[in-house]
Amino acid sequence: MSLKITKEEILNFQKEWGNALVHIGKLYLEKKELKEAGEQLVDKFYAFNEGIVLFKPTRAAQKQFRNTPEGALSYFIGNNSNFPEDTGFALQPWLKVRFENHAFILNNHSAISMGNYFFTDPKGFHKKVEFTIGYIRTKTGQIKINLHHSSLPFRQSSAR
Repeated sequence: MSLKITKEEILNFQKEWGNALVHIGKLYLEKKELKEAGEQLVDKFYAFNEGIVLFKPTRAAQKQFRNTPEGALSYFIGNNSNFPEDTGFALQPWLKVRFENHAFILNNHSAISMGNYFFTDPKGFHKKVEFTIGYIRTKTGQIKINLHHSSLPFRQSSAR
């Protein structure tokens, strides 16, 4: 097994991550249990069991840094009194997630991608969000996120 993470692996990983987010939204609409699906998303895609994960979600302001599985889970599905601002980003629901990568840095056992992702809501509106995601290859060969920063695009204010 090669340690080097390839661009193709990242593209597949991004697609799977987006599909997992969409799946949670579908469960929410069907009024089904969300916690297990949320835990699976966090466990499958984030490297909390490997070490430190730096996670700054898009819609987090009060507790904007989420470096625990509990904080990440709360961001995706909400309903956690330790993170009262969380309404559950994955519960939007989103119909589709599309990544538009600007560039990649591919190292021996880690990689970084930066770009925009677009979240499509049920009315067909696309929400553009900027991202930087760091990936590592675990000892078992899986690729997981150890850095995830998302933000809304900058808007120049008219007041100076």
